[in-house]
Amino acid sequence: MDVDRAKVSRLAAGRVDILEPGLDDLVNRGLAAGRLRFVVGARDAVRDAQAVFLCVPTPMGAGGSADLRAVEAVTAEIGDVLPAGCALVTKSTVPVGTSKRIRELVGRTDVPVVSNPEFLREGTAVADFLGPDRIVVGSADLAAARWVGDLYAELDAPVVVADAASAELVKYAANCYLALKLSYVNSIAELCERLGADIDLVTEGMGYDRRIGRTFLKPGPGWGGSCLPKDTSALVKVAESVNYDFTMLTSAIDENIAQRDRIVAKIAGAVGGTLAGARIGVLGLAFKAGTNDLRDSPALAVSSVLGALGAELTAYDPAVDGEIAGMTVVDDAYQVAKDADVVVVLTEWAEFKHLDWAAMAELMDGIDVVDTRNLLDPRAIVDAGLSWQGVGRPRAAAKIKVS
Repeated sequence: MDVDRAKVSRLAAGRVDILEPGLDDLVNRGLAAGRLRFVVGARDAVRDAQAVFLCVPTPMGAGGSADLRAVEAVTAEIGDVLPAGCALVTKSTVPVGTSKRIRELVGRTDVPVVSNPEFLREGTAVADFLGPDRIVVGSADLAAARWVGDLYAELDAPVVVADAASAELVKYAANCYLALKLSYVNSIAELCERLGADIDLVTEGMGYDRRIGRTFLKPGPGWGGSCLPKDTSALVKVAESVNYDFTMLTSAIDENIAQRDRIVAKIAGAVGGTLAGARIGVLGLAFKAGTNDLRDSPALAVSSVLGALGAELTAYDPAVDGEIAGMTVVDDAYQVAKDADVVVVLTEWAEFKHLDWAAMAELMDGIDVVDTRNLLDPRAIVDAGLSWQGVGRPRAAAKIKVS
């Protein structure tokens, strides 16, 4: 159920707007089998439910706290029509104490409230759902929590049964740890550049340590997307509400902003220090490869600063079309190179590795490629007569460019 009639109409016809591998097939199979329906409005849809999942947005609100208006609105709408014994399950990422707030809004003792946070990555959400690392359920009613956990029995994943506060905190704790890890590796990458080390070799050496692992050790233009920015801010606000100064997390947020500034400075250096009037080709706009999500995209954040400093931007992303303020969005990667002083890789789409860089070089005015994802093979760039610089790695100088 949803309040957006146009969205419901598209989904009912089997049209899924978001780029998520496997999701179209799941939706259409569910529709064809009669096991899935999309409707407008919640009250009629929940009258016979055994479980109702709240999956509404909880965006960053004023001051950085989670905005719970959508959660509270739908809870108030359906509270009096829920069947006795129906489990009201929060899938949305919500601060500690939200389950208690929902119980107050519902005002019933015969409707258990269960926290069941999701841990899906955009671009691999279907695979993550069907092969989860764990299932977390929490409630003041542990029997209800276990019942919700049993809904996932066929997925053969460990189930963590907890109190509501602990279950609500798990999602924030996990996401904020990942943000800390990303900010840390970007800091180490900056040290590599200043000390003459290679971040790829450093992280390879780190990754063999099973206590550390290999994931989230890739430097880049900063973290973003629909979760990490809002969840880090929300956890800082939760900490403030109990008089705890979460310095480590606020430092990670500050480092993320600093990383974007360092990327802008790196691009400015590639065009001689002055961005005003510089023609910049941008490869990638989505916050990461495999999705068309632009929310809090570091690619857009960097591009916005470049544009504000007077650069002229031409951008391409295989999953993004339409107009974006401050830049020209094209439908072919080679168009970003035309007359460009520098080409910048901001999203790690695999197809960028396989571009004909000799052809790109022929189209460019300049010779610099700034690879903020360390995605490209520096040798291929140099062989094309271009210079390559990544993040935390030694530069690869251009050969003489043949015009």
